[in-house]
Amino acid sequence: MRAVDAIMECLKAEGVEVVFGYPGGANLPTYDAFVDAGIRHVLVRHEAGGGHAAEGYAKSTGKVAVCLGTSGPGATNLVTPIMDAMMDSVPVVFITGQVRTDLLGTDGFQEADILGITMPAVKHSWMITDPADIPQAIHEAFHVAGSGRPGPVVVDIPTDLSKADIDYVVGQLTPLDLPGYQPKFEGNMKQIRQAARALAAARRPVLYVGGGAISAGAEDEVRQLAAVSKMPVTCTLMALGTFPAPDDQWLGMPGMHGTRTANYSLDEADLIFSIGARFDDRITGKLSEFAPNAKFIHLDIDPAEIGKNVPAHIPIVGDAKQVLSKLVPEYESLDADPARLDAWWERIRAWQTQYPLAYEESTDSEIKSPFAVDAIWEASGGQAIVTSDVGQHQMWTAQRYHFPEPRRWINSGGLGTMGFGLPAAIGAQVGNPDDLVICVTGDGSIQMNIQEFATATQEGLPVKVIILNNGYLGMVRQWQELFWEKRYSHVDLRPEQAPFPDWMKLAEAYGWSGFHFEKKETLVEDLRRALATDGPVLVDVRVAREENVYPMISPGAAARDMVG
Repeated sequence: MRAVDAIMECLKAEGVEVVFGYPGGANLPTYDAFVDAGIRHVLVRHEAGGGHAAEGYAKSTGKVAVCLGTSGPGATNLVTPIMDAMMDSVPVVFITGQVRTDLLGTDGFQEADILGITMPAVKHSWMITDPADIPQAIHEAFHVAGSGRPGPVVVDIPTDLSKADIDYVVGQLTPLDLPGYQPKFEGNMKQIRQAARALAAARRPVLYVGGGAISAGAEDEVRQLAAVSKMPVTCTLMALGTFPAPDDQWLGMPGMHGTRTANYSLDEADLIFSIGARFDDRITGKLSEFAPNAKFIHLDIDPAEIGKNVPAHIPIVGDAKQVLSKLVPEYESLDADPARLDAWWERIRAWQTQYPLAYEESTDSEIKSPFAVDAIWEASGGQAIVTSDVGQHQMWTAQRYHFPEPRRWINSGGLGTMGFGLPAAIGAQVGNPDDLVICVTGDGSIQMNIQEFATATQEGLPVKVIILNNGYLGMVRQWQELFWEKRYSHVDLRPEQAPFPDWMKLAEAYGWSGFHFEKKETLVEDLRRALATDGPVLVDVRVAREENVYPMISPGAAARDMVG
């Protein structure tokens, strides 16, 4: 059969039900194969939108996603989502078309060395030089993307090879041949026992949970460990929902815009158990002053992360779910006295009482952004899958939308990609057709991939986009106010303060329902009405223009020096 038809059979063998992509000259053979393949294809309006939609699908379902692009600009438009997926450990197989083999190296029309361009941004990549290798490469790509620490991979296929005839028997797979790729899952039992003993002896411990716990599907084990140990829990931006936000042991999110309680607890802890987290600079603040009295147990499936930023006194390389399933009974067997934590919890409760997440409410009908997020939480019943873009709205949503389960919060953490939210919501809606999917965004971010409104309309996807519209590039404006003497430079998105663009006309142009809200007294009921509207919905919520996200760790400062 044709190699492209074999690709379709490989995708079906991997359980692929949908792919996201955009056709072009170099991948025309692949798109011809879709005519008879019986695989759903979501036609995005820009390759970056396709990549982020694939990320939203993967993050919300836990499945390996697929995104297609053509050669040249089609492939280079995928660089941002590829890097985004690498930073946030998202399993996506990117399949790109390439110019004919006789044109390689000639700077032919739409030729780009996508393997060279993306080498620092992928787990692995394959350049096809023999069409007979295509099926094996596809299956290896899925294995690498979805196993160990998940991440993006690229398979680049010259157009002449993709339409070549190859010998292929449907369902017949050769064994994977990846001798250099052997992730460790079990964890060392000696180190697991050491970790259990250290936890049982600690008097000021914190369970610090990162996105790796979600990748491993370890939420039940995290909750079990918290239940038996009675230890406080904090989850990074990428791990929200792993531990239920309303729980009494929940400290809130740590980091630059985390809670004072979470940051102060890490600062004064004597033991931090990191589960699938990498101690990013947005968490640690000034690294040399981070958790000065703490020892670290660092559990991660990627050995390169252990000891990279903080010392690992007890390192454990392994899958979080498998390791925690062994650690919990080890801890229980030690019969640790929970009363040793009483003074620690008393200290934590005092912080929670003294430093709640608060903001200055308006005295009139003006909507403050934190109030808007609270209203979204109430109107949705706290049960939506929520995507976001990057900026102030992202931090307010992370602070105030109390995620009860994992894979309900989909955002760009490591790369911080504006334009992520809308296509990610589309991917999440495709993967979860019966769920309410809300994209909380800003009037700056939404315009970076605004063309994907058309994708939602064409696919009949009832995503709800809520714009916290302050007329500014809000986070940049906040930094200019705080650190650049309020010398605002090119952050105002409203010419002469006029509403711009006209969001209701824009919604109508794309076939969406549009709503405009600007009164706090009716916002909850207004949002309920909007969320109950069939089909895709755009909501323009006019919020206070110059409002800052607090609390905040200033760049280069220690966590104990939070402001606001």
